[in-house]
Amino acid sequence: MTTRIAHWIDGRPAAGSSGRHSPVFNPATGLQTGEVALASAQEVNDAVASAKAAAREWRSSSLSRRAGVLFAFRELLHARTDELAQLVTAEHGKVLSDAVGEVSRGLENVEFATGVPNLLKGGFSEQASTGVDVYSIRQPLGVVAGITPFNFPVMVPLWMCANAIAAGNAFILKPSEKDPSASLFLAQLWKEAGLPDGVFTVLQGDKLAVDTLLTHPDVAAVSFVGSTPIAKYIYETGTAHGKRVQALGGAKNHMLVLPDADVDLAADAAVSAAYGAAGERCMAISVAVAVGAIGDKLVDAISARLPKLRIGNGADPDTDIGPLITAEHRDRVAGYIAAGAESGATVVVDGREADVPAEGFFLGTTLLDNVTTGMSVYTDEIFGPVLAVVRAETYDDALAVINSNDYANGTAIFTRDGGAARQFQFDVEVGMVGINVPIPVPVAYYSFGGWKASLFGDTHMYGPEGINFYTRGKVVTSRWPDPATSAIDLGFPRTR
Repeated sequence: MTTRIAHWIDGRPAAGSSGRHSPVFNPATGLQTGEVALASAQEVNDAVASAKAAAREWRSSSLSRRAGVLFAFRELLHARTDELAQLVTAEHGKVLSDAVGEVSRGLENVEFATGVPNLLKGGFSEQASTGVDVYSIRQPLGVVAGITPFNFPVMVPLWMCANAIAAGNAFILKPSEKDPSASLFLAQLWKEAGLPDGVFTVLQGDKLAVDTLLTHPDVAAVSFVGSTPIAKYIYETGTAHGKRVQALGGAKNHMLVLPDADVDLAADAAVSAAYGAAGERCMAISVAVAVGAIGDKLVDAISARLPKLRIGNGADPDTDIGPLITAEHRDRVAGYIAAGAESGATVVVDGREADVPAEGFFLGTTLLDNVTTGMSVYTDEIFGPVLAVVRAETYDDALAVINSNDYANGTAIFTRDGGAARQFQFDVEVGMVGINVPIPVPVAYYSFGGWKASLFGDTHMYGPEGINFYTRGKVVTSRWPDPATSAIDLGFPRTR
């Protein structure tokens, strides 16, 4: 038996009418568990019309009402975290503790958005000119859309929808068709929290749905997280149709390890950041740049830890690493391991030879040493449990490796030297930096995003920049003259 997974339109599930569907699998077993509807262009148009009507009402709601809905949603999300995490594990494959962590990080963004009365405060200047006051306000855009990836089916949508809805917009979510059920769970929680019908919509779909949203005249803005080629396409298509777009692309995150670093600390961090969630994170460390003599010690320490990692079904509490999302992606990652070996990298640990369950989309952890910057295992975003070690003679050599990379999402440095760490944060050309922190995802009251090929557009995700993205500024110049002394003045307003 497979579950039919529908859209969510006008506050209720909506079975697809396009006649097109896509299978949904449990990656830990390899078995199909569901079938998700794929929206037609007409279904997208109908959903946008519904959201547009809802946006007019929601925009006029008071800030206190919006905050009340956000607080109620926060409480429901907190209370049902375990249920939602189990759903994520069943369709994505990540271990249950990691799925709980994903919901918790998404919850932080909801908590930030509950402060919308303060977040939307404008400025006011009394007596800017004689008898004239000037003030600024921020207003919602209308209908906005989010296109989100398979690897974080809860957290990334919450990066977007919490701020968008708090700001007074109607939000349309197009989740990944690989793990779509979490989106419907969120929709039900929004309804229970008192959000008016149509303010949160879920459109299941593929490229057809994406293209229809990108070109629809009533969609004012689009947020995206995914690979760089698709991010570039989203940005170029959306902006060509007059939309505001923030499109976060791929990554090749480096961890710089200086000779004075605590080897055990660095090795633990590398294992966690490279292999957690089977490497399917845009903030995963995929390259360790070892400076000088610490390289051999670091490789030995990492390789010693890998046999202790338990690979299996993410629903098993004893599992450390779950499967990859699909069989095709597993095979693609395995292909990169082979390519690395053929290019001259030293295969210290080969994930293709690991003892993993026979069923499901599993691949063991891989450690490659002596990787050079011309190899595909270095240049490409692999998105799997593969860590490449690049050797560098000096700090300057290591910095050059990082700064010359096309991607610039996240990076980290491991050292005991505060001066070196401070110099690194000054020198490195990357959007998010960790100092002895391997995955420097900012807390919700900062904003998330990289530089260079990791970001298209000029606005980062969530936090203060997220509020700005989902609103537009308006400045009002106001004068209320005394009728008894009023006179016609045809000149330009003066400031004196």
